[in-house]
Amino acid sequence: MDESKPLKVRLTFSVILVGISLLFAAVVTDHWAVLSPKVEKYNATCEAAHFGLWRLCTKRIFMQEQGPKEKGCGPITLPGEHNCSYFKHFTPGQSSEIFEVTTQKEYSISAAAIAIFSVGFAIIGTVCVLLSFGKKRDYLLKPASMFYTFAGLCIIISVEVMRQSVKRMIDSKETVWMEYSYSWSFACACSSFVLLFICGIALLLIALPRFPQNPWETCMDAEPEH
Repeated sequence: MDESKPLKVRLTFSVILVGISLLFAAVVTDHWAVLSPKVEKYNATCEAAHFGLWRLCTKRIFMQEQGPKEKGCGPITLPGEHNCSYFKHFTPGQSSEIFEVTTQKEYSISAAAIAIFSVGFAIIGTVCVLLSFGKKRDYLLKPASMFYTFAGLCIIISVEVMRQSVKRMIDSKETVWMEYSYSWSFACACSSFVLLFICGIALLLIALPRFPQNPWETCMDAEPEH
């Protein structure tokens, strides 16, 4: 038996917990993308927006003269009047002009639903790993590794859906948003994919039985014939 296996499992699980933390941070925060309209006049207020899977936040920013390459409203970190609301398709009765287009609603709902699947897979995988710490429960590491891999794949699909949503929004003539950038929630989602996917595969390799290093090991492990 490989005596270093429990240590490898605990180290891999520690990294997975970091990935899960990044996953939760990405899902619950509202800084996936930042949108801004083109600024024509300075010494006036403009409205920038940032949003996540569930909520949209707008900010009125007082703009002064910018450099020749800076034509958008922002950066979003500047002080200003801040207002957040959940998307209309999640909470009927609230308005969200940015996502009024049916296509954008479908993208938003799809990204949120896939992210929820990712969180669910991560939770189930964690339960399996915790149960595997008991005696003779190493077999739970294999399904746990697959759940973590699925969680990583789901969150990167959600990232791609969100990216396509932002791209279509910017290209659409029905919106005023001219410039965009991805923020730290988006980076958290991408980082969680890397950690969950790689560590899920690593956990699977650790859980697999060790191959014999020479033919004699197989012969010695064989049961004697009666």
